[in-house]
Amino acid sequence: MSHDPTRRNEDEYFARQNAELLAQHRTRLDAERRARAEAGAALRCPRDGGAMVERSHHGVTIDLCPDCGGVFLDRGELELLEHVEDQEMGRAAGRLFAVRR
Repeated sequence: MSHDPTRRNEDEYFARQNAELLAQHRTRLDAERRARAEAGAALRCPRDGGAMVERSHHGVTIDLCPDCGGVFLDRGELELLEHVEDQEMGRAAGRLFAVRR
């Protein structure tokens, strides 16, 4: 367990940087999604042709087919979800082992 304030400041700096980059990435993806919706490009399920609906999962908007249950991600959304999952795992491990970052 490190009590080094320099290390803690460094960790906080990179956590802020990561949060800012994720926010920028989410903003860009949301803008692309809005542009498609405004253009009237209704999303259809590639599997069964059903109308897709949008759902939010950990702050990432994903496309879901209510008919077949398929989940579809736009470019970059998988990486956002992986990053969220990595952060969640780190927090869970920290709580489990009472390790402070």
